[in-house]
Amino acid sequence: MTTTAEMHPAAPHALPFFLPGADGADPLLLVAGGILLVSVLGFGLVFLRIHTLPERMAHRGHKLQFEIVAVLGLLALFTHMHVFWVAGLLLALVDLPDF
Repeated sequence: MTTTAEMHPAAPHALPFFLPGADGADPLLLVAGGILLVSVLGFGLVFLRIHTLPERMAHRGHKLQFEIVAVLGLLALFTHMHVFWVAGLLLALVDLPDF
């Protein structure tokens, strides 16, 4: 039996781009996987950047309550209770008097 590289006469000559080639290469799968990986990493970075916002604000302002804001941020991260994050944000915005 001999193998020939000619196409079947009933096969269409122009195949859509989303079909994998005869060699098994699937470029659309690789592109979709890359987009998915970049979007998940990007979303994670944006989430962590927003999550550390109160701590960065308290650190930038040299607040006395910086440690409390940092602990509230960790509690919000590990318990998934947003009230700790909001409390840390409010505490980072307030200037406590130094007695």
